[in-house]
Amino acid sequence: MKVLLDTHTFLWWNMDAPQLSAKARDIIASGRAEVFVSAATAWEIAIKAHKGHLMLPASPEEYISERIAYYRFQALPVLISHACWTFNLPDHHADPFDRLLIAQCQVENMVLLSADEHLKSYPVEVIW
Repeated sequence: MKVLLDTHTFLWWNMDAPQLSAKARDIIASGRAEVFVSAATAWEIAIKAHKGHLMLPASPEEYISERIAYYRFQALPVLISHACWTFNLPDHHADPFDRLLIAQCQVENMVLLSADEHLKSYPVEVIW
């Protein structure tokens, strides 16, 4: 199984936060799934850190790169096909980062690990 971490999932995993569901934690830790982090997640984290809405122990580039390498996650670039696929999505949710993650899951045949109930309105498997 290929799974894509939503931004909050990536952050909560790295913080060992209690908000992370047991099911999501098991999928990430099991080693049975290929775990991906989107460049869109890195972009969202960088924006939140720049605005002061998120405090990181290092620069976003250093923090995200080190965490991806440490946990042996795979980086998923944002391709033109991913960005263009957002055109096909219904307007259930206006968040551009979430819409891009949904598009990536659809194009790349991935499961999304997310606590966001709004994302279940899309034709993509969301696990929490």
